[in-house]
Amino acid sequence: MTPIRVLLVDDDPLVRAGLSFMLGGADDLEIVGEAADGGEVEALVDRTRPDVVLMDIRMPTVDGLTATEALRSREDAPQVVVLTTFHADDQVLRALRAGAAGFVLKDTPPAEIVAAVRRVAAGDPVLSPAVTRQLMAHAAGDEGDTRRTRARDRVAALNDREREVAVAVGRGLANAEIAAELYMSVATVKTHVSRILAKLDLNNRVQIALLAHDAGLLEDTDSP
Repeated sequence: MTPIRVLLVDDDPLVRAGLSFMLGGADDLEIVGEAADGGEVEALVDRTRPDVVLMDIRMPTVDGLTATEALRSREDAPQVVVLTTFHADDQVLRALRAGAAGFVLKDTPPAEIVAAVRRVAAGDPVLSPAVTRQLMAHAAGDEGDTRRTRARDRVAALNDREREVAVAVGRGLANAEIAAELYMSVATVKTHVSRILAKLDLNNRVQIALLAHDAGLLEDTDSP
């Protein structure tokens, strides 16, 4: 099995050492590089070709948001997972909108961080439904009406089946769960997700979830 290549980006050397220790113990993960600032990331990515970048959001020179935007605008961009100490932080939300595949808290148990890297490498976002709702609620503000109008205009491009899949993605369901709920194969779910990404010019499933929320598609599915 080819190991998942991971790049660590954090300005705290103790955090990097801890992440390197916990991730390096997994047989299917390989730490291919470390950076102390977002300004070092693109050159390191060119040199090491990681599959996943664990990105600190707050760094002194170039922050994780700027580095994430730069990475996700590239062809064959690596997946980015934001490292943060906050559940609902404005910068985390901006990083997700920029194309990050999710986030993990720095005090997350080691086994869960390892699992998060594996999930992202496999194409699944690292956001629990509860945390997704919290972030989305945090995003609602003065520009909510304008965002909703724009989002509804965009999702109008989806057909009924694609809209159902987008709602399921927004609820935090994995491909297998969507397949079971909508009575289709996992391969068909993947095809629909790929079409949604292409039609709406989105980077990943997290952005589908955010757009579905912005358009109001999740309101009828929320638990009381």
